[in-house]
Amino acid sequence: MRLPLADLPSAKGNSTKIDLAKAKTIVAQSSGSGSGSSSGSNSDDSSRAAVESFEPAPGRLYVVDIIGGPSRVRVFDPQGHPLAAPSLPPISAVDDVVSIGGGNALLLESSYLQPAAWYRFDAASGKSTRTALSQVAPYNFDDAEVVREFAVSKDGTRVPLNIIRRKGVKLDGHNPTLLYGYGGYGVNESPFFAGSTTRVWLDQGGVYAIANIRGGGEYGEEWHKAGNLTHKQNVFDDFVACAQHLIDQKYTQPSHLAILGGSNGGLLMGAALTQHPDLFRAVVSHVGIYDMLRVELDPNGEFNTTEFGTVKKRDEFDALYAYSPYHHVKDGTAYPAVLFLTGENDHRVNPLHSRKMTARLQAANSSTRPILLRTSSNSGHGIGTALNERIEQGADVLSFLFAQLDVKFVPVSK
Repeated sequence: MRLPLADLPSAKGNSTKIDLAKAKTIVAQSSGSGSGSSSGSNSDDSSRAAVESFEPAPGRLYVVDIIGGPSRVRVFDPQGHPLAAPSLPPISAVDDVVSIGGGNALLLESSYLQPAAWYRFDAASGKSTRTALSQVAPYNFDDAEVVREFAVSKDGTRVPLNIIRRKGVKLDGHNPTLLYGYGGYGVNESPFFAGSTTRVWLDQGGVYAIANIRGGGEYGEEWHKAGNLTHKQNVFDDFVACAQHLIDQKYTQPSHLAILGGSNGGLLMGAALTQHPDLFRAVVSHVGIYDMLRVELDPNGEFNTTEFGTVKKRDEFDALYAYSPYHHVKDGTAYPAVLFLTGENDHRVNPLHSRKMTARLQAANSSTRPILLRTSSNSGHGIGTALNERIEQGADVLSFLFAQLDVKFVPVSK
């Protein structure tokens, strides 16, 4: 990060030209790669932090870092010297910073167990105070906790895993566990309020885990590039490592493990279930991509070649074919139960992907577990889906997971 950051107005009201060669670095951007240690312990991860955003204030510069998903806020004076910074709850995210004068700032903070709220940071005292500007929920997670652990991927890379569980959960390998992943487009899977579905899942004895795998931006652009184009297999290896970590640490076992993803995360689901069909009991895949050799021929497909690659380049074709889920369904394989969800009006990912993948798996599957397709006539890729449709989708997904993981639903009193 270098200052000055913008053109300055001249006396005549015009912008003066700034010689960026004279700018000086105030906060250096890390590579995000860190030491690359293969240790799976919860050691300090700060060396892998990447600058996510910044907010100038009088006499101060607020810098928001992302460290594998959660946030860190640092404050500097114009010479780059560190100043008192806001303290944040553990495993939380800062979604916005607004300068309010005098060097003070408002910060929008969120976590898995608390709805988002604005905090006022007083620069003089170095203290943060929660304001009345906050979201509310009709339920709470007072009986739950979040632990952050690290899986070790195939190439030794440490991969963060956020695990939401009820306090006192027994690590006996029998917990119904749901693992979520995305891993693409530099999208950060930062902490957010877990919501009603997670509340229901925990109430039925479940454990919910979110993987911060490569392809996202949780450690900056290098983390993203390590999981796109010809490096996409790293994404799938990271996710599988997280699943294996949950098994090794006795959270669950394959017969009680389900996985969840959508869109690019649907591709992840397809790759995971075709590469490791014996690792999961159930798979839920929303609006996913499964035929990687023809996806760029779809109406929106060409725009995705910068992330996945193109069949027009030999090395990228080879990488695409090597993991394309549709092309790696094998006849006579015992696949886990799968629920594909798609919308008739999805113009971002062609619904044909879900239809043909369903048909291919149904023809190839040697197990008695169901391969199901749920199609909605009044939804698309998810954005703007009506509330009633979202409720119906959520109910169907939970019903599917409870049935496949043998969870006997027990109503919970308020």
